[in-house]
Amino acid sequence: GQAAERGIELDDCSYRYFILFFKSELVFPQFPVVLNALKLEISEVPVMNAAVNPPTELSKIVVGLEIHAQIHSNTKLFSGSQVGFQAPPNSLVSFFDASLPGTLPVLNRRCVEAAVMTGLALNCTINRKSLFDRKHYFYADLPAGYQITQQRLPIAVDGTLTYSHLGGRNRNTVVTKSVMIKQIQLEQDSGKSLHDDYRSQTLIDLNRAGVGLMELVMEPDMSCGEEAAAAVREMQLILQALGTCQGNMAEGQLRVDANVSVHRPGDPWGIRTEVKNINSARNLARAIDYEIQRQMFVLESGGTVQNETRSFDGKTGHTIPMRDKEGLQDYRFMPEPNLPPLMVYEACSTAPPGVAPSQVVVLEEVRERLPELPSVRRQRLVETYGILPEHSFTLVNEDGLMDYFETVVRETKAGPRKVIGWVMNELQGLLHQQNLSLSQSPISPQALAQILNLQENGQISSSIAKQVFQELWKTPGKTAQQIVKEQDLGMVNDSTEIHRICQKVVDSHPDQVQAIRSGNKKVLNKLMGLVQKETKGRADPVLVRAVLEQKTS
Repeated sequence: GQAAERGIELDDCSYRYFILFFKSELVFPQFPVVLNALKLEISEVPVMNAAVNPPTELSKIVVGLEIHAQIHSNTKLFSGSQVGFQAPPNSLVSFFDASLPGTLPVLNRRCVEAAVMTGLALNCTINRKSLFDRKHYFYADLPAGYQITQQRLPIAVDGTLTYSHLGGRNRNTVVTKSVMIKQIQLEQDSGKSLHDDYRSQTLIDLNRAGVGLMELVMEPDMSCGEEAAAAVREMQLILQALGTCQGNMAEGQLRVDANVSVHRPGDPWGIRTEVKNINSARNLARAIDYEIQRQMFVLESGGTVQNETRSFDGKTGHTIPMRDKEGLQDYRFMPEPNLPPLMVYEACSTAPPGVAPSQVVVLEEVRERLPELPSVRRQRLVETYGILPEHSFTLVNEDGLMDYFETVVRETKAGPRKVIGWVMNELQGLLHQQNLSLSQSPISPQALAQILNLQENGQISSSIAKQVFQELWKTPGKTAQQIVKEQDLGMVNDSTEIHRICQKVVDSHPDQVQAIRSGNKKVLNKLMGLVQKETKGRADPVLVRAVLEQKTS
């Protein structure tokens, strides 16, 4: 109503935007005061759930991330218990995991190798000597009352993550940025607390307690949700390529905490809030962008941002207060007395004499096992096959799609650009339409290569090739050759037959023929379409064009 009194039209986007804020936990000033403070008309206010880049002249945004990556290992960090996501509750718990008196930690070499490999892939300095510490806090799912981590001297420091995302008006411009990696530290995961509201009970599952984690701490080098989401996706791809983390965020194998603050240019950094345990890259972008806008509203309306921990509600798109940090918790860090310093050696020759190779981690051996990283894959795809950068992103980001593409290229005479068109449009289109993963595709790369070879050999036309693709999708047990033979879809390239059909089309459309003879050559395409209609898409297009050009000249 007050907007109408001021002669401002409140469109649907603006309405949703302000309703979102007035439903939040904040107590805002009256509506006109908000508008005056922001110096914005309602129509200028961005939608809250969009990827927003707030104006830099009004505010500076600082975003940092902490990523907890569950190490892909058969056993836990300090015990021999198996690791399993779907195991029955409390079925994968050793005496050490349950913190029974007298039990001692035994470090898992695989977890150390995973941290070293991840550090090398992220251009980190690997500390030849790192230390373990106890971080004390009291939760029911942490039976020891402390977590073994690496606070003082972590295993890897000072790295960089280079990530890219598609920007520009048409989302086809590659924007490349870097974020500094402050450190990578090894630590234990906690158990799970399951809250039973019906019985007013909290149940504890210790299956996850003691599972090895890598905590990757990024410097606050980002400024919006889109950048943070792109960085996390790139990190996820790197970890999956290395095999050090499976990266399934839905199963908690990769968990992200975001630290967000807003300040005016020239002022000290603002008070930060932490948004905990975000479970997808999309929700990460949404949570950060919401939090940026929330803090901007608080500051512009004269309020103070609280130093607090918040969670993100994916249904509403809101961040919700969990607990404040005004009184910083004292974790009482102390050296872990039951673990010696963790030593990493440059080469086997530098390891202590008499130590078995299976008991040490050697940098040169880990370096030799580093695979091709996602950024290198994208560059190789563009340079080798001449495809567009945005296509290289899709091939690398979609699990197994790059191998599918390269298999088709190897087994067909068609060029890479033609193959990428089929993979991006026909294959991906049907997968997305039916909500299937690539592993569920009824058409193998070999089957797609057969279709393309039939087209390249002149046995079927391009339209028939798509028809065969659709038929193969419905009946995956058959081959492309069988479908072409059974349905009589082979190319019609008999010159006499093509001449007869073309003459029929020309005689039936004198106006179009006259238009072509008057110089409108585009009309020829219409006549070609009519010929293809007569032959149900089977006529050789090259021969058809040549005959029509002759008959309309």
